[in-house]
Amino acid sequence: MLGISVILYLLTTILIGAIASRFVSDSKDYVLAGRRLPLFLASSALFATWFGSETLLGASSRFVDEGILGVIEDPFGAALCLFLVGLFFARPLYRMNILTFGDFYKNRFGRRAEVVSSIFMIPSYFGWVAAQFVALGIILHSLTGLPTSTGIFLGAGVVLVYTAIGGMWAISLTDFLQTILIVLGLSYLVWDLSETAGGIGVVLESTKPGFFRFVPEADPKSILTYIAAWMTIGLGSIPQQDIFQRVMASKSEKVAVYSSLLASFFYLSIALLPLLAVLCARKVYPEIAAGDAQMILPKTVLAHTGLFTQILFFGALLSAVMSTASGAILAPASVLGENVIRPFLKNPSEKYLLRILRISVVVITLISLTMAIAKNNIYELVSQASALSLVSLFVPLLAGLFWKRSTSTGAVASMICGFLVWLFWNLGSFEIPASIPGLFASWLALLVGDFLERRGYGFSKQGNEREESIPEM
Repeated sequence: MLGISVILYLLTTILIGAIASRFVSDSKDYVLAGRRLPLFLASSALFATWFGSETLLGASSRFVDEGILGVIEDPFGAALCLFLVGLFFARPLYRMNILTFGDFYKNRFGRRAEVVSSIFMIPSYFGWVAAQFVALGIILHSLTGLPTSTGIFLGAGVVLVYTAIGGMWAISLTDFLQTILIVLGLSYLVWDLSETAGGIGVVLESTKPGFFRFVPEADPKSILTYIAAWMTIGLGSIPQQDIFQRVMASKSEKVAVYSSLLASFFYLSIALLPLLAVLCARKVYPEIAAGDAQMILPKTVLAHTGLFTQILFFGALLSAVMSTASGAILAPASVLGENVIRPFLKNPSEKYLLRILRISVVVITLISLTMAIAKNNIYELVSQASALSLVSLFVPLLAGLFWKRSTSTGAVASMICGFLVWLFWNLGSFEIPASIPGLFASWLALLVGDFLERRGYGFSKQGNEREESIPEM
């Protein structure tokens, strides 16, 4: 019965994608849902951006071992990102009326910056999407006994179908329904497990000293690691296309701002539920907790609960992972189609552009699927996704929006130098997290590049020529 329920859920998701495809008539509908999402759909879509395998399986397993300090990056850094987007970035970006972040870099800094930003933006999603596919494989293996690799292929296929046919409309509609399932499923699971464990107070008291410590020890290495954890998603995901698309899909500037702030609150509060659930599971089933940390929650639900709770939980789990995967596929596919392929086409029709975008979705899915089969650790697949955009794209975004004197040379130099320093630091055996020197190098390269261009040694004057196109805050 549980397996049948899962199959029915997957088929329903595909059906929603087919229905959503009726709203898609051009690239704007496909990428941004026609900029018509009301507050409740926009908020649920933003909330669902990262609420997937990392939050439910990856972060919860780290939480058991390391406590609060192990999950600063997610959910705390993720909630910070949504809050900052609503406070500072949603309004000026919404006024630009563009499809992708690549369009922003093109309008502000020229074609060269568009190409370089796309080169860094697209690969940053591969590991993230692959992690969701791995999670789907783990879930389907737990429910049906299928090999994890077969589950990965099956889950990826379902996500590919409804994303390819329905675009952002399909993602937004499924995200809203999936958010309801997530809240109901996780809330009931925490209540059920905590009651069995003797109450939430008993569970919290069973943790080791310092488990809920929120600030690190006062030594340089711990402090720098702590800062890097806040920055990785907190700042690094601000210039990512999946966040941008959900903000731009809102029906008004005010909805874009309010939905980001609401999503920040929802994410932080609801993301605490799987953390509490895994603590309760460790108390009730220590033998399960001693095994694969990523499997604690799925195995606990199968061992502890009845059919109704199992359907509710695994429905919520599938919902969270699939909503994250679909958005993470559409984001780089939009950049690939709009900023990499479209400039080579001569006056393409909207029908042809839609075909290009859908083919791009297939390409991104296949690359991510290959990574998922090759590497099955969720945390390792996710950990570098936001760091890449932090060191290459965050500084040019900030400068392009809020510093009118920024130039094309500075932006491109910032992207390349930040990435190279980050890569060098990752390859070496340095104690300082790579994102910190990478971000510093990105800032320094921006300043040097701007200085050179203003003295006639840069690429062009494109950055200064476009100052008037930047909307006021």
